Amino acid sequence: MPESQLLPAAPVTKPGSGRHLALFLPSLGGGGAERVALDLAGALVDRGHEVDIVLAWASGDLIDEAHPFTVVDLKTRRLVQTLPALVRYFRDARPDALVAFMWPLTIYAVLARLMSGTRPRLMLTDHITLSNAYACRGPVHRMVMRASLWLGYPWADSRVAVSSGVADDTARLSGLARDRFDVIYNPISVHRPGAADETAPRPDWGPADRSRILSVGSFKPQKNPLLLIRAFARLVRQRDAHLVLLGQGPMQAEIEALIASEGLTDRVTLAGFQADPAPWYQSADLFVLSSDYEGFGNVVVEALGHGLPVVSTDCPSGPAEILDHGRFGTLCPCGDAEALAAAMISTLDAPGDRESRIRRAGDFTPAIAAARYLDLLFPEPRA
Repeated sequence: MPESQLLPAAPVTKPGSGRHLALFLPSLGGGGAERVALDLAGALVDRGHEVDIVLAWASGDLIDEAHPFTVVDLKTRRLVQTLPALVRYFRDARPDALVAFMWPLTIYAVLARLMSGTRPRLMLTDHITLSNAYACRGPVHRMVMRASLWLGYPWADSRVAVSSGVADDTARLSGLARDRFDVIYNPISVHRPGAADETAPRPDWGPADRSRILSVGSFKPQKNPLLLIRAFARLVRQRDAHLVLLGQGPMQAEIEALIASEGLTDRVTLAGFQADPAPWYQSADLFVLSSDYEGFGNVVVEALGHGLPVVSTDCPSGPAEILDHGRFGTLCPCGDAEALAAAMISTLDAPGDRESRIRRAGDFTPAIAAARYLDLLFPEPRA
């Protein structure tokens, strides 16, 4: 692990010159928010800005992809310990702005700025519906969360949600007016530098005449991979198909047990985490998201960008917004294996227009998102 980097004070930014920006996350694990941070950082650098990736602990599957940026390792194993380290970062590095990803780091960012005596622009971003993500924590945790949002979020210069559903949820929890939250859809780089192109060798899907169904996401309850396995078990009673799940997580053993009990061992592949999932997208016939809830649904945009037809649960929040409520893909009820199986079969039979899906993915490019972030961070003074 590299030594913690605490940067020297940033030079005074001249009008029109690049700014010194910081993106603050727990780590660079293989999740959606972490991928968003890297894609956003790349777009900001392309616009001439200096970017620090400030991590509570510099680890995770995506850490090697942060090499174009300055990685600041706060070396705090517990998130609560990031507060004094972030105060030191503000005082030493003096960034022009900091974007904090995900509660409760958003609250630590507010406190650290107040304690540091510095005044960088501060943006708080939420990437999930907090009421769903923390529903199992009980009433005391919910009360603390609501109080922290109500007390802390007004101190930020801007508050951003990655979908309208997330903005609605955070506004309800915080008690703040909905118009105090802006929505910026996640920046998604469908074709990343170094990713495999269409001519790269295709992964092994088994027999060539089988329909190839892909799902990408962590193996955790939110993503409901068991629903997908049960729906796929119904699908294979009617047609020859193979399912590949890209991901890893605490439900791995449970998924493997269900695959075995459904007799699907030769029809389902658990391919693990893939830093470059492009070959799987390029060779699939259908993409499926089976989540109970999302903040946005980055993988839906990635699938559209590769021209794949998409079937998704109509979960809160994000997929319906990406798919324009069914215009660019098929939505079905959450938790309904029969409905999900039927939607997969009908979409395989009538996949729709590939080019329209690719054009839709173009609405979520990092360049578009970076411009929106900068407009909120550094608004033009009114005449």
